[in-house]
Amino acid sequence: MLAAISAKVLDPQFMLAAATAVCVTATLYTLALPFFSGDGLKRRMKAVSVERDRIRARERERLNEQGRRASLRQEPKAYMKDLVQRFSLRDWLGTDTAKLRLSMAGYRGPQAEVAFLFFRFVSPIVFALAAGLYVFTMQAGQPVMLKIGAVILGAYIGIKAPEIYLKNTITKRQKSLRRAFPDGLDLMLICVESGMAIEGAFRKVSQEIGAQSVALAEELLLTTAEMSYLPERRQAFENLASRTGLDSVKGVCTALIQAERYGTPIATALRVLGQEFRDQRMNTAEKMAAGLPPKLTVPMILFFLPVLFVVIMTPALIQVFKWS
Repeated sequence: MLAAISAKVLDPQFMLAAATAVCVTATLYTLALPFFSGDGLKRRMKAVSVERDRIRARERERLNEQGRRASLRQEPKAYMKDLVQRFSLRDWLGTDTAKLRLSMAGYRGPQAEVAFLFFRFVSPIVFALAAGLYVFTMQAGQPVMLKIGAVILGAYIGIKAPEIYLKNTITKRQKSLRRAFPDGLDLMLICVESGMAIEGAFRKVSQEIGAQSVALAEELLLTTAEMSYLPERRQAFENLASRTGLDSVKGVCTALIQAERYGTPIATALRVLGQEFRDQRMNTAEKMAAGLPPKLTVPMILFFLPVLFVVIMTPALIQVFKWS
């Protein structure tokens, strides 16, 4: 059998026929491959488009769900409304500053104002009663003046508690706005340069930026609604700047107002402001990186150096005690 195989391999006619068969098969495979393989790039692009649409639909559904949970037109609860109206809390607790801070925190409508006034009235009483119950029952041996001072301190904490909560909410919301606003500004610049009007650009950016910052999407969508029914766009831009309380947003709103008043190109102003905000974000990151060494000094002294000394000195002490 080996002799037959060797004879076939050494036969020139057999080798020529085999080479011809291989070449014909390769040619037929090359010609038939495009008809059976299909467009791989088209399939990948279609898969990416479907996945993008699915993610976008999911994020919009999540944004709509959050909007339904925190609707701008919720009615105040009955017992809160009755308490606010009975004691006329709007006259001596409600101020324009509180309303502005509520809007900056994302709480709008009658429900937010009534809830804030209710908790601002009830929380000092609750904290004072809790402090009095603790000091007069658990700490019965303490002086009376100390107990009265604890009750007064509890009432003061109750007065400041709603304001502290509101301040923390504003800080978190502004952090989300500050982080997502440069990207939103770049998207707005792309929309404006593509020929869209400023209303369409705001609406489009509000739809796309929701996955990164719900607060920014909500503010842009509210501004779009205001531009549709307010007599002047300037009022909508000023309301956006006052609701956010950020200098970067105020700068963009001022540039948009001036561009509308004097007819200057909006795209140029947005491009300059976008580059400025990117540089500012980079400077902030560099400043935070430069501040790490001083912040790490105390943890290193308290935690790293003792462990390092233990690791270095323990073998030496073992040897000393072993030979002593």
